[in-house]
Order: sequence, then C-alpha cells, then structure tokens
Amino acid sequence: MKFSRHRLIGLPAFALLITAAGCSSADDSSSVAVPSPSEAVTKLCRNLDKALPRTVDGLSRNDPEPESALTAGWGSPVIILRCGVVRPPKMIDPKVAEGRDADAVAGGVNGVDWLQEAQDGGYRFTSANRKAYVEVSVPEGRDSAAVLVDLASAVKSAIPVGIAD
Repeated sequence: MKFSRHRLIGLPAFALLITAAGCSSADDSSSVAVPSPSEAVTKLCRNLDKALPRTVDGLSRNDPEPESALTAGWGSPVIILRCGVVRPPKMIDPKVAEGRDADAVAGGVNGVDWLQEAQDGGYRFTSANRKAYVEVSVPEGRDSAAVLVDLASAVKSAIPVGIAD
C-alpha cells in the first residue's frame, strides 16, 4: 500500500486516523440517498460503477436500495460508496488545511486524495482533486486503509484528475 503525503497534512497523522477507523455503530440497513449530479458527472459515475471491484476488504458486493449506478456497497454492515455527491464543506475549511480540525483530515492513498471525516463514530472519505466527488462510508470494524486501497484503481481509472463541478 502506498500512502502519499498530501500537502495539507503529514503522513503519520493521516495513517493513524485511517488505522483507527472502527468506531461506528452502522446498522445493517442498506438504503441510501442517491446523489443527483450533472449529466457529465453521472457519466463518470457510471464508468466508476463498471470499474468497481467485486470485493472490498474481503467483502462481496452488496448494493444498497434503491438500485443505482451512483451507489455501491460491500458486506454487512455495509461499506457504502456514493458517486456524484456535493463537495463537503470541510473540503474548503481552512482549519482542515492547517491541520487544526480534529474531526477531518486530508491525505492520499495509492494516488487518490481523500478528505476523511468522523461520521457517527465511523469514517466518511470523500475523494478530492477529481472531476467527481466519490464518498465512501466505512462502518465500525472495517479496515479503512484496505477499503481505500481496494477502491483506488477504480477511482483513478474512471474519475479523471481535476476539479469537480
């Protein structure tokens, strides 16, 4: 696994936060809000759906309801991916950029930049510096680093580097 140093935070703090994932009480519900991005972003998300791995962190694909090419899931409790989400406010928060926000941190895993935020005791990761925002929610007991490593090649191949709409 290759971690890259992101300009906003040092590797040790990001690695520690990624490794510590596993504090969520996510339920087994497999219903999720489907994003409604622009047509261009929807096309990128459909390409991502085709590129996604069958397993993530050793778990089989288990897509949430309603069925959509913009969402995917693995395991139970489910790891949820949503493509075409809006930019999270923390992504432009100067406190995050300066490393002064205890609930959010920026970093990279295998060539994909992510914003990591605490979410209900677990973690939500949102891709950065790509033409579409991809959000991955990792529940308690899951290895966040393994999840991001497993998803990295699909994100890199389907969502070009750039600034999302």
